[in-house]
Amino acid sequence: MSSDPWGRVDETGTVYVRTADGEKVVGSWQAGSPDEALAYFERKYEGLVVEIGLLEKRVRTTDLSAKDAQAAIDHLREQVDAHHAVGDLDALRTRLDKLVETVEKRREERKAQRAKQSDEARHAKEALVAEAEQLAQSDQWRAAGERLRALVDTWKGLPRLDRKSDDELWHRFSHARSAFSKRRKAHFAQLDAQREEARRIKERLVAEAESLSDSTDWGPTAARYRELMAEWKAAGRAQREHEDDLWNRFRGAQDVFFAARSSVFAERDAEQAENLKLKEELAEEAEKILPVTDLKAARAAFRSINERWEAIGHVPRDARPKVEGRMHAVERAIQEAEEAEWRRTNPEARARAEGLTGQLQAAVDKLKGQIEQARAQGNNAKADKLERELEGRQALLDQALKGLQEFGG
Repeated sequence: MSSDPWGRVDETGTVYVRTADGEKVVGSWQAGSPDEALAYFERKYEGLVVEIGLLEKRVRTTDLSAKDAQAAIDHLREQVDAHHAVGDLDALRTRLDKLVETVEKRREERKAQRAKQSDEARHAKEALVAEAEQLAQSDQWRAAGERLRALVDTWKGLPRLDRKSDDELWHRFSHARSAFSKRRKAHFAQLDAQREEARRIKERLVAEAESLSDSTDWGPTAARYRELMAEWKAAGRAQREHEDDLWNRFRGAQDVFFAARSSVFAERDAEQAENLKLKEELAEEAEKILPVTDLKAARAAFRSINERWEAIGHVPRDARPKVEGRMHAVERAIQEAEEAEWRRTNPEARARAEGLTGQLQAAVDKLKGQIEQARAQGNNAKADKLERELEGRQALLDQALKGLQEFGG
């Protein structure tokens, strides 16, 4: 009989293994010596040790599922429980029991992780849905459209939830995208209609602009072109393929008209500049009449100058007030000389002037006496009031005396 710490072989060739529950029959060995029998079944034991060690490593270092790990454990436990090996089988059972605990712990951890991931995915999808529903109301068509496409890609990268929750959230998400697409389609359909209307309006404006391009009715036509431009701006943009062509035709028609007008105006400006030069020479000639010493000769000279003035055409508008002002100043000076002559030679006017002067002189003398009397009586307030009245009467008297002098008096 042969034995070691974990097993023995009896005289009949039966091999036993020692366990906590007593000896268990491993098998029968007839092919060789008892030592060879023990060595064979010890190798079987070492094989189990290696397999358990490998399974422990897989559980520890890989993402082996709990189901597959438990199946492997059960398979090894069956081999251990079959007692077809010699060695510390109880130690192997203990290792398998601990491995079961490890697998269960990993199962719970993964379950918790999946729950966390699911919760995070739910929050993420709810946030995507909320943003999509907000974007569905946006009028920023390009930016919102690009963002919605990005949200779809983000959604695809998230884990699925339970079918009911996932379907509900996807329905809201999809509905928001559809609502945005519907609004965008309606907007661009309306925009297309507006652009088509703008094209029709601008076709009409172009036709009128081209019909006016050879007009020589400068003022009204230029005003009409300004109105056409205002209508053009108010019409909005036509389709891109029509807008540039319509604008080039519209602007081209204007350019033809305004180029012709500019040419005519340049000739007119040159003529008016020459007219201004001639009128400035006449104004200088008229100014030499002053001061008026011989009224009859002055009138005759001014009449001659004015006839030549009227024969000259227009001058530039901005220069007109100054040059005409010079002529008007000479004309007023001659008129004032005529009025002075009339007053000097008019007996009735002289008499009225003398009468007014006498009345004012009497009033001034009377006020002076009243002032002296008030001062003598110590009534300075009254005297001050009378002096202010005296100043006004004295000014009138001075003016009347000046007028009387014009009558040679």
